[in-house]
Amino acid sequence: MKITINVDDKANETEIAIRCRQLTQDIEKIIATLRILNQQLMVTSEGENYLLDVAKIAYIEAVERKTFVYTAEAVYESRLRLYEMEERLCESGFFRVSKSCLVHLKFIRSLKNDVQRKLRLTLENGEQIMVSRQYADEIKRRLGVI
Repeated sequence: MKITINVDDKANETEIAIRCRQLTQDIEKIIATLRILNQQLMVTSEGENYLLDVAKIAYIEAVERKTFVYTAEAVYESRLRLYEMEERLCESGFFRVSKSCLVHLKFIRSLKNDVQRKLRLTLENGEQIMVSRQYADEIKRRLGVI
């Protein structure tokens, strides 16, 4: 891979162009990372609203009609439904692992096969999340395991 940076004081805005023979998983990861940089999400904690950088979110979970957003430091609540989160964040490295959970792929430390074709994900913070059979093969593909 070759990286070229052109500094132009006459440029009106920053432009990033990717030239490639074919779109690979590595290039898709680069694009997802670039999209994450400017993306924020409105969340609440203890009655206070916060703008949270999407890059800090480890996973998102729906519990009893509420949507919770987990980072390494705190847990927040969002007014968005899980499917709305998925629509907004699927291009930013998030993946649905069950009917009630989205995981940020960059926070996955390891995965292990579990009973009945399920997967057990271990996140960077040591927390473990189960991947249902329905999503197991696709997450393995996304992570390059199969």
